[in-house]
Amino acid sequence: METRALGNQGLRVSAEGLGCMGMSEFYGPTDEQESIATIQRALELGVTFLDTADMYGPFTNERLVGRAIADRRERVVLATKFGNERREDGTRVGVNGKPEYVRSACEASLSRLGVEHIDLYYQHRVDKTVPIEETVGAMAELVREGKVRYLGLSEAGPDTIRRAHAVHPISALQTEYSLWSREPEEAILPTVRELGIGFVAYSPLGRGFLSGRFQAPEDLPEDDFRRYHPRFQGENFQRNLALVRRVEEIAGACQAR
Repeated sequence: METRALGNQGLRVSAEGLGCMGMSEFYGPTDEQESIATIQRALELGVTFLDTADMYGPFTNERLVGRAIADRRERVVLATKFGNERREDGTRVGVNGKPEYVRSACEASLSRLGVEHIDLYYQHRVDKTVPIEETVGAMAELVREGKVRYLGLSEAGPDTIRRAHAVHPISALQTEYSLWSREPEEAILPTVRELGIGFVAYSPLGRGFLSGRFQAPEDLPEDDFRRYHPRFQGENFQRNLALVRRVEEIAGACQAR
């Protein structure tokens, strides 16, 4: 497995990471034992970069990942996130970037994961009611205390990235990016290149659509949020399916060469 540097602060991860969100929520039925086996097999194959968040489950995904890596922590670059605040019953509270919340969220994640430090700690979404300088300042305190090693942002715009990076080096920005999510190319990618920030693309297969697995909206379980996502509905689904077919044709032609 090849590796990649994220940022200029020393963080290095496997070129391919494993997003663990769907093992607990959002993408239909889950199986904890199969999920743990998947995580551990990924580590055996050289994947070191695992991604979770406190709001997945909520909270259950961090516990699952913690159990999966309990006896192999030294092999893992562990990323988790805070900021999309939820209650135990799943109720969504909103985006929270208040400094006091940053600390309490980190302490809770450390406990659920069963680890002494988080390798990469992301602000999951930017709280527009709190200056980014205050949020990142609180995150930087966690770095100084050894509870977090590197900082990241998710779905932040260029100006926010620059302001955050001026407070403490940001090692990674996580944003959706794939063959049909090209928006980051306009301003996000030039910004992170200029600042030396690593880019982590989530949903590189278009939330599974680009894999060719889905032929109709009904292929998705009732409790799968993608069933209600605009790109998976009605005429959008059919237009996107035609794009998938074109990608398959191009891939087939390349294989035949």
